[in-house]
Amino acid sequence: MDRLDNTIRPYAWGSTTAIPQLLGIEPSGEPQAEMWMGAHPGAPSRTGRGTLVEVIEADPERELGGPAVARFGPRLPFLLKILAAGAPLSLQVHPDLEQAKEGYEDEERRKIPVDAPYRNYKDANHKPELICALTEFDGLCGFRDPSEAADLLDGLGVDTLKPYVDLLHAHPEDAALREVLTAVLTADPDEMTRTVAAATAACTHLGGAYAPYADIAHHYPGDPGVIAAMLLNHVRLQPGEALFLGAGIPHAYLNGLGVEIMANSDNVLRCGLTPKHVDVPELLRIVRFEPSDPGVLRPEAAPDGEEVYETPIDEFRLSRYVLPEAAGPHDLTRATPQILLCTAGSVRAGEYELTPGQSVFVPAGEKAQVSGAGTLFRATVIV
Repeated sequence: MDRLDNTIRPYAWGSTTAIPQLLGIEPSGEPQAEMWMGAHPGAPSRTGRGTLVEVIEADPERELGGPAVARFGPRLPFLLKILAAGAPLSLQVHPDLEQAKEGYEDEERRKIPVDAPYRNYKDANHKPELICALTEFDGLCGFRDPSEAADLLDGLGVDTLKPYVDLLHAHPEDAALREVLTAVLTADPDEMTRTVAAATAACTHLGGAYAPYADIAHHYPGDPGVIAAMLLNHVRLQPGEALFLGAGIPHAYLNGLGVEIMANSDNVLRCGLTPKHVDVPELLRIVRFEPSDPGVLRPEAAPDGEEVYETPIDEFRLSRYVLPEAAGPHDLTRATPQILLCTAGSVRAGEYELTPGQSVFVPAGEKAQVSGAGTLFRATVIV
């Protein structure tokens, strides 16, 4: 196995303290948003044999195993991250596999540069993702029942929101949600700025269920995404709880530290809370306009102390081991590639002693024994 040296991405929304605190180092004062573990070309992990991209490209069958290469191609199909949100991320949605292929091929035909700020599809892959909380973690996930969203907006007492309230009481529900999100994102910018300002003042005054939206508005004053966010379920995860975000589900992470795993893709369509490009027609094609329960996941017990976060896709499988004091060796050898990440305590993986934030890559079939007292996350694939 290989110890990983991982890149930390300094996105503006990142916490200045959460990742340094996990790693046991002094904060730099700059935001530290995500630590990437994997073979994403944008920031591949480094090993003693070169970057993980180079290691896999040199011998995909050896590193990934024949079944994984046959199923997903000669690349690691997932990206593992530690994510530290100090401010809300953009409100966003991801395409399914067919939509991603269609969108990518269309933009390639139109010769839109892959780094163009108005390009939607950087690759032809989908991007399901799972976030598991290490601390209390706030997020938005999926549409509320339209009548609940109507009550929330109506409670603000803002006259210019009344048309949205009326639309949300209409039927069918999917059409009502589509009409309101379309109206919010295509409204006159000056009028929407005034509406958001009035809604922000009301949220700040009312507190309670409105407090998360007051905080969002503090970070994104005047952004129509503040109103769009109120159409979604607010979720607070406790440590160990997780959310799965499938295709078409609008979502945003607001605050907290977590372990995130996703299919290896950059495809994001934004709905707001961002200065970046918002392609409203394409967004409306991708979003699933249906009320949904956020579906908080808790790990399910598996043999040998493994706790698995079950999801409906195969590009990744996330589980964890909470190892008690002086735990004997656990054999984690598997016929698929793995990344092992320590988040608490001290865990020995093969020849490496892992402390919080440290990780290793285990090639397919490579012997992997772990021991110690701590928490270890295991990322792999299903073939």
